[in-house]
Amino acid sequence: MPEIVVPSGWSDKLEALVGRRRDSWLIAAVALVAVIAASLVWVKGAPSKIAPPATASEASAVIPSASPSTSASTILVHVAGAVKRPGVYQFSTGARVADAIESASPRDNADLNVLNLAEPLTDAMKIDVPTRGEQAASVAPSAAPSPSPGAIALVNVNTADQPTLETIPGIGPVTATAIIDWRTQSGPFGSVEQLLEVSGIGPATLESIRPYVTI
Repeated sequence: MPEIVVPSGWSDKLEALVGRRRDSWLIAAVALVAVIAASLVWVKGAPSKIAPPATASEASAVIPSASPSTSASTILVHVAGAVKRPGVYQFSTGARVADAIESASPRDNADLNVLNLAEPLTDAMKIDVPTRGEQAASVAPSAAPSPSPGAIALVNVNTADQPTLETIPGIGPVTATAIIDWRTQSGPFGSVEQLLEVSGIGPATLESIRPYVTI
């Protein structure tokens, strides 16, 4: 086979062409790296942007308006005696003796008939729940000294109207109405003790109102 001989002139030209392309790629790569580096330097050197301050309307939109807190009027009552959970209980104004006794859970031997369960509770009241056969203690608020004879005007339970009966400590509208209903149906009371026949008046209530009533 005859040998192919490339003239030396073409070999030199091919080598020169390849060398120039290599130099072009190298220059292009260096230029690209320089552009990237310059971009990073410019980004880092750019000043930080500060958000504009919030306006008054925007600030108020994110602050919830405070609503004033309200609390109902409350009273404290001490329940003792024939109950499972004696102690001091808190009630809203308008609660009754029945509510206090129910909260303290009366025992099976508790005699609730001697108490006026409909009587409104008052602050600092103490309720002693008696057992059956035991005389009940006072249900009225803590003990004020008994008035001396003649110191107050006694209320005649046979003639007093409802507003006058309600002036007796421990007698509320329900009990005053019960007194009037009893004497309307049965006639005048023969003794103060006969008030025990009125619905809602037990021994404890009778003893608390005795200094204030007459017949």
